[in-house]
Amino acid sequence: MQEKALTRKLNKHLKVASSNSTSKTVISKGVTMTLSAETEKNKELVKKNVSDIVKACNNDPDKLLAYIASKGTKVIKLDNADKILSLIREEEGLITALEGIEAFYINVMTDSGFSFKSKPMFIMRNGEIDPYYMVHQFYKWYSLYMGLPGFDFMSQKIFKISLNADVSMLSSLNLDEMTGLREAVARDREATEFTLELAKSKEGAKNVLDKIKNNGGANI
Repeated sequence: MQEKALTRKLNKHLKVASSNSTSKTVISKGVTMTLSAETEKNKELVKKNVSDIVKACNNDPDKLLAYIASKGTKVIKLDNADKILSLIREEEGLITALEGIEAFYINVMTDSGFSFKSKPMFIMRNGEIDPYYMVHQFYKWYSLYMGLPGFDFMSQKIFKISLNADVSMLSSLNLDEMTGLREAVARDREATEFTLELAKSKEGAKNVLDKIKNNGGANI
């Protein structure tokens, strides 16, 4: 039994290949190779499509929320949404799939049943929504909608932990977890870069970044 347990542990940490929906990472003799042609193609498609959608909606948060709802993602507005979400260390906007007590909590608070697994949803507080914060969250939602990697439960969980943890925790991650974390970071960075590019012609990029941060975007 001890031998089997040790073998499982070693296999977990000595994996040489990791795959997600559109990419594969292979490690061989100290060299890491990532096959990501489909991911890169989808990234460009996401950027183009989001640009077109935001333009068609005139960067109106309510119209973007309506678009999200039209694609089958539950959109919810709650009084004190920021405080409700803070109890499970989530922020307004895209809430990716959760598991465990956090999923049960969010399902109950949004009248989504009593399951310990939740589906992705979009939650905002009632009232005016900063358009740039909305674009940032919309970009991440559309990336998820298009199947880009990094939005699975474990990748997002590790990503959120890494924001407030000592970097030494990364040494305990296996290849699958490291690959998922890298994808989650990339998706958040892509959303931020798109939002800043969109704002450059209208107001200072720094002011926009401050707005996003002050309105809840701690992930940035």
